[in-house]
Amino acid sequence: MGRRRAFDEDEVVRAAVGLFGGRSYDGVSIDDLVNHLGVHRNSLYKTFGSKRGLYLAALRRHLADDVRPLTETLATATDATTALRLVTSADLGLLLLAAAERAPADEEVATEVSTALATVDQAIADALGIPTDLAAALTATALGLRLRGDPGGAGTALTRRLDPLD
Repeated sequence: MGRRRAFDEDEVVRAAVGLFGGRSYDGVSIDDLVNHLGVHRNSLYKTFGSKRGLYLAALRRHLADDVRPLTETLATATDATTALRLVTSADLGLLLLAAAERAPADEEVATEVSTALATVDQAIADALGIPTDLAAALTATALGLRLRGDPGGAGTALTRRLDPLD
């Protein structure tokens, strides 16, 4: 008879979201996971199969806990400026890292990222009554501002120009 699990799988996955979201997949070693999550190496492998298995669980949790609520909030956006602000202020660290680092090399991650971004695009399109391709451009702009920061107040300057979308 096996021993009972000495950790809460849900808590471990939530903590892994923060770890992967702050340091990326390649920036986190198995030793980092063991030390930061308080899970023994054997337990980690038994529960998640691999580092990648835990990463996928963390990515899916991030999408459910952070991206899905964003799409629900976007439904209340009444103008492009609000939509841009909502996306740029959301906790999307793991999604952005997954898109840049893992999606090009991992088809399963690419599918998760693509689906999540399409959902954000559709939420913006529905809220603002604009075509999905225009909403996708707004999403891409917001995510670009997240990646670059807001050099020279680009986000503020852009929001002043978004009135024609409203």
